[in-house]
Amino acid sequence: MNTFKGFSASDENSIAVQDVFFTDLLPEMDNLDELRVVLFAFWYLQGLTEEPRYIRFNDLVKDDRLAGSFGSSSSEQEERMAAALQIACARGILLSARLEDETYYFINSERGQAARDGMQEGIWRPGEEAGEPLRLQPQRPNIYTLYEQNIGPLTPILAETLQDAEITYPVDWIEDAIRIAVVKNVRTWRYVEAILKSWKEKGRDGTDRKTAEENRKRDSEGKYADYINR
Repeated sequence: MNTFKGFSASDENSIAVQDVFFTDLLPEMDNLDELRVVLFAFWYLQGLTEEPRYIRFNDLVKDDRLAGSFGSSSSEQEERMAAALQIACARGILLSARLEDETYYFINSERGQAARDGMQEGIWRPGEEAGEPLRLQPQRPNIYTLYEQNIGPLTPILAETLQDAEITYPVDWIEDAIRIAVVKNVRTWRYVEAILKSWKEKGRDGTDRKTAEENRKRDSEGKYADYINR
């Protein structure tokens, strides 16, 4: 099991869940599969920009990260997801409507009810131009979060320094340099910056690329040693 490193202080990637979910619904839910599909639906539907918002059964099944939590085989995954969605609809959290060979799900809200009723009555139907469905992907922390989680508190001056670093260096360089600092237990920005400056001057790829072992030795015994314990 991977250890979760904590939530970010930023609201940038947050989703809204009404209090009634926690007060009226969560205490009654005793099925983990139901909870999974409901929380996924909240995340998915809030990530859409076009109205009315809906999620199809196939969108759930085809999300590999989600589907993997419902079993090892595709048949088991589909069976458990279908059962979980049925429970969520029976509880009144989600609404469903069938159109041709696809089942569509909506949050049980005024908008969701109107969309479900409109589909059932033939007033509207999903457009054929719908884009690619959203997919669960591991959140890649930005460099500010990475700094706070691994180096220390982020002051206004350091925030400006990191902002300048984003302009000067590729983001993956900054992430890798912070990881090196953590591995070497030299958790200072000066050490991270020294690594970045060296990479910019000497390069990371091509003929001058070092092995990981050589890099570690260079970091601890070479020019970076001046930054240790400062």
